[in-house]
Parts: sequence; C-alpha cells; structure tokens
Amino acid sequence: MSTSAQTSTPKALRAWVTNGKVWIELEDGREIGFPVEKFSRLKGASADDLAKVKIEARGKALRWDELDEDITVEGILAGRWHAG
Repeated sequence: MSTSAQTSTPKALRAWVTNGKVWIELEDGREIGFPVEKFSRLKGASADDLAKVKIEARGKALRWDELDEDITVEGILAGRWHAG
C-alpha cells in the first residue's frame, strides 16, 4: 500500500517590521526575519509604509497596498529575494 505525505505550506499568524527587518510569526511558532533590502519595493519605503504590512491569502502571503508588493511565505522560507 502506498501513501502520499501531504505537505502544507507554513502560514503566517502575524507580521511586523522593525529596525529595517520584516518579521513573520508562523503557525508552528517559528519567527523568521529578513532585511527589507531583499525587495526593491521595500528597501526605499518609509517606516510608516513598511508598518502597513498585512497578512493575506489565509496566511500564505504578505501584502503592502501602498507599495504594491506581495511576498509569499513560501518564497520567504525558500530565500527567493527580488532586490533590484
């Protein structure tokens, strides 16, 4: 008998930005941070705009409306950066 292991993408419970770093708390308790410089739309943004991060897609993505930036949790964990 064969079974397939179902893997699920970790989901963010909350997100915040402090001292030039974006942080997410995952549902499994981990906290992951990365520098805003890793994303071209974030690196030049004001602290006020960065603070407006929202969790979208049932915890699978981060969104900044004013900056028109979306970042997936899966991409963060895989280290897929879009600095330009």
